[in-house]
Amino acid sequence: QLQLVESGGGLVQPGGSLRLSCAASGFTLNTYGIGWFRQAPGKEREGVSCINSSGGNTKYAHSVDGRFTISRDNAKNMVYLQMNSLKPVDTAVYYCAATLVEDITAVGTMCVFDAEEYDYWGQGTQVTVSS
Repeated sequence: QLQLVESGGGLVQPGGSLRLSCAASGFTLNTYGIGWFRQAPGKEREGVSCINSSGGNTKYAHSVDGRFTISRDNAKNMVYLQMNSLKPVDTAVYYCAATLVEDITAVGTMCVFDAEEYDYWGQGTQVTVSS
């Protein structure tokens, strides 16, 4: 059974850091692009970051650029989201997702931010930023 499991969420004070992990079971991640998405209460799901299958391309939402870092370790079948300088507006349930869809460009393959392109989703992990 193909599964993604997120971990690492929790309660943190503004300005603090968390590292989210996304573990895959039942399949290997090295051919999949991975995205992190989040959904806050009463708001639509939004893309936070994505990384292509090789790890050579990453994208970030403007709201997290410079504070969050996505990375992957294909040997361990893991993807991570390092979140620094957290703000209350970052409070949400965070999901990782996997897709075989990548944009092929002249400079290489690029990850995609469109949630509709993602086939496999984790159950989510809650991140709460509050003093």
